[in-house]
Amino acid sequence: MTETADTIAGVRTLISEAKSALAASGIAEPTVSLVPTMGALHDGHLALVERARKSGNIVVVSVFVNPTQFSASEDLQRYPRDLESDRAILDSVARPGESATIVFAPSVDEMYPNGPTQTTVTAGRSGSSFEGRSRAGHFDGVLTVVAKLLNIVSPDTVFFGRKDAQQAFLVGRMITDLNIDTVIEVVETVREDDGLALSSRNRFLGDKERRASLVLSHMLEAAESAADRGIDAVIAAAQSVAMGEPLVQIDYLAVVDPATFLPVDDDFRGRAVVLVAARVGSTRLIDNEIIYLA
Repeated sequence: MTETADTIAGVRTLISEAKSALAASGIAEPTVSLVPTMGALHDGHLALVERARKSGNIVVVSVFVNPTQFSASEDLQRYPRDLESDRAILDSVARPGESATIVFAPSVDEMYPNGPTQTTVTAGRSGSSFEGRSRAGHFDGVLTVVAKLLNIVSPDTVFFGRKDAQQAFLVGRMITDLNIDTVIEVVETVREDDGLALSSRNRFLGDKERRASLVLSHMLEAAESAADRGIDAVIAAAQSVAMGEPLVQIDYLAVVDPATFLPVDDDFRGRAVVLVAARVGSTRLIDNEIIYLA
């Protein structure tokens, strides 16, 4: 069974107790893995938990819908919340004796007792484009809450999914820039059998929207197939897939350098990341794929 804490003091106590129990069983230096989530867990999250278990003896899964990463135009209240279901899902994949799993599910008042913090982490230039342009202030909110979670849990390793590529890049840069004593590991995107990237927002798709949402992964496949012909061919191939699908409105389509997360030049060669964001009906989805420009 997983154990749950809803306070900072509580989760620190559970981590300490788990370390003591593991030390008593012969594990001299138990390690801690952190999987930050906003709940509404799915198989993509469980892939992070599974990888975290391989890395650490104690896995902390945070479940917190962070209000400071939502803009005024986004429906914070619409985001799905079901802590009991999340706990049941984690219980179903627990491995007693191999690792301890702790759910940290704080309230907004616990994380922000005096309202939004006066001190924040700013994402900078790389955080003002793509998702940062479409969702003003989003990454400042993400980085600030992740910094708080890292300070609360003090994990050896923190895990993020590759689907949120810009977020993973910015968290990794924050860890480096601020000399935070943890390592970030990025886990590959988990997809449905037909290619749709798993997302907590997929539950909002109707049948027609669900079929239309496959445009995103098909765009990435087309982009990858054109990578040997250069950046213009990559963009054109991806755009051609989206044409004619009235339920899909493309927000952005770009190719970035994974080292900087800035758009690549026309003569760029090597490993790059294709990003796409779109609104399918009323639901906003993102996806990405690594390609190699020749």
